[in-house]
Amino acid sequence: MTASNVLPDPYILALTGFGILVALVAWLPLVLKRLPLSLPIVCIALGAALFSLPQVTIRPLPLNHPEVTERFTEFVVIIALMGAGLKLDRIFDWRRWAVTWRLLGITMPLGIAAIALLLGWGLGLPWVVALLLAASLAPTDPVLAADVQVGPPKTGEEDEVRFGLTSEAGLNDGLAFPFVHLAIGLAAVAGTGEPWFAEWFTYRVLWEIGAGVGAGWLIGRAFGWLTFHVPAETKLAKTGDGLIALSATLVSYGLTEIIHSYGFLAVFVTAVAFRHAHREHDFQLQMHAVTEQIERIAMMVLLLLFGGALVSGLLAPVTWADVGIAAVVLLVIRPVTGLIGLIGFRADRSEKLTLAFFGIRGVGSFYYLAYGLNHMQVAGAERLWGLVGLIVLMSVLLHGLTVTPIMRSLDRQQGRDPDAEEATPPPGPQGSAQS
Repeated sequence: MTASNVLPDPYILALTGFGILVALVAWLPLVLKRLPLSLPIVCIALGAALFSLPQVTIRPLPLNHPEVTERFTEFVVIIALMGAGLKLDRIFDWRRWAVTWRLLGITMPLGIAAIALLLGWGLGLPWVVALLLAASLAPTDPVLAADVQVGPPKTGEEDEVRFGLTSEAGLNDGLAFPFVHLAIGLAAVAGTGEPWFAEWFTYRVLWEIGAGVGAGWLIGRAFGWLTFHVPAETKLAKTGDGLIALSATLVSYGLTEIIHSYGFLAVFVTAVAFRHAHREHDFQLQMHAVTEQIERIAMMVLLLLFGGALVSGLLAPVTWADVGIAAVVLLVIRPVTGLIGLIGFRADRSEKLTLAFFGIRGVGSFYYLAYGLNHMQVAGAERLWGLVGLIVLMSVLLHGLTVTPIMRSLDRQQGRDPDAEEATPPPGPQGSAQS
């Protein structure tokens, strides 16, 4: 018997590993439900252990695979945005979404400005690089924030904190894009004296945001009509196949990117409009369940790779000054700008503190940095990836270890039993869809 016959086929190993991964996707959320531990922490630890094995020679560093990094993180984010929009029970209304506008219109711009100043003055980075990093780090992540978001559709798990963090994460990924493009544009015209503001404001801000919102709404309405309102025998809800949510995600993102507008923004708006087409239909649960399953699998694969990048030298360029910067971003800038944005907002102090604290950084930050570095020349990109990787790792640990006790405590303060949901049947035809 030769050595080639003794060693397992890599394809068979991959199939086995993927099967274990899918089992973990289904099982770990139940195991971690009451523990001060999050699924992302476990995934990163598993990835670090896997890529530390001597038999594994692949080094999943983002700089080695810039296009793959950009595209994979992009896919994970758009799936998460569709899931976030589909599970919002609250009807869209300017006044009822007041917490969202405060976090988007006040907290995020202040956060971008504060992070840019900190990086420019504190680390001495060029201002365009500081702006790119600030735009990458300011948005709340829709992928890793599942534990602080609202529950599935129609479950009633939508207090002000969970709604605010979910809607903020759904919209701020698209609204951070103008600042990423501003950094790219400023780098392109540096030293030339060419005018840039008019084109950036009219095209990158007005057109791409406006067209993204408009296209997302139209596509969401179209899918809503096809799914719930065409003649009974041909409407898509009759199929019972929640994969239509994946179709809506890809069509919305693809069409809006074709017309050069912000696909992230469009996908979330599509999801909100899709949900509004028939808010109480049981099919909403099926669409959300499929979206959530795809999101969790993609997220776990990405975090395994992130864990592999950590043990492959991602943080090697990081200095102690970078560690201090990361702590200030997470523990000072987000909480302070969050509380500033909530001044005058009618909510309990504990709710405001929770909203301000859980500015989770994650996959969206990876995407924006990858996009920026793929569209502009930047010296010392290794350190930028190290700094962003450090901030995301610290966010995953900080927020992942505190989310369960903080959210359970908040539920008790507001008269809710955090364990009551355990008696709720799982979503689907036999679960809360029938309640």
